[in-house]
Amino acid sequence: MASPPTSPTLIDDVFQRRVAPLKDLSEQAGDVARTCHAMAARFYRGGKLVVFGNGESSTDAQHIAVEFVHPVIVGKRALPAISLTSDVAAITGVANADGLSEVFAHQLAYLGEAGDIALGLSVDGNCANVLRGLRFARGKGMLTVAMAGGRGGAIAASGETDHLLRAGSSDPRVVKEVHVTTYHVLWELVHVFFGQPGVLAPGVVR
Repeated sequence: MASPPTSPTLIDDVFQRRVAPLKDLSEQAGDVARTCHAMAARFYRGGKLVVFGNGESSTDAQHIAVEFVHPVIVGKRALPAISLTSDVAAITGVANADGLSEVFAHQLAYLGEAGDIALGLSVDGNCANVLRGLRFARGKGMLTVAMAGGRGGAIAASGETDHLLRAGSSDPRVVKEVHVTTYHVLWELVHVFFGQPGVLAPGVVR
């Protein structure tokens, strides 16, 4: 049975929806570079990366953590990272006792340290538990980084992040695609900074 014809206009629209958000990401190059430099400085001083998000973003959090702990490119430095979405027992236990909004903040209270990096992912920027985690992490002295879609939602409005990287789209599928590109760029640039002698030395970074 032949497939129904697909309008070229519809096909073009599928691709065009991705053009502007990726262009917007490229225009955030300076912000991305500053984020990576700050992250590299924390790693240099012995900090670790703690990542968290809901739903599909929970698997992105796990993806990010393994990219740093076990680099796919041979010869790249492994860096300490954990995902707060990997322990189902901890997540469901905290959610049952204290509510879903506390699942990341509670873990950060015991797994995060002042010199660490907290990276929260939210497709629409309105995930209450991601915002709560970022707020708690910032109060603890951690570097806070968020990746969000659209205008950044409640996370952007909160002012609780040291660095906010946006995927400029209201389409959750496109946001997630841009997030994947973003965190691969974060990984790559963190390693670029590690490869530059003196860039992360005391007195150069604060």
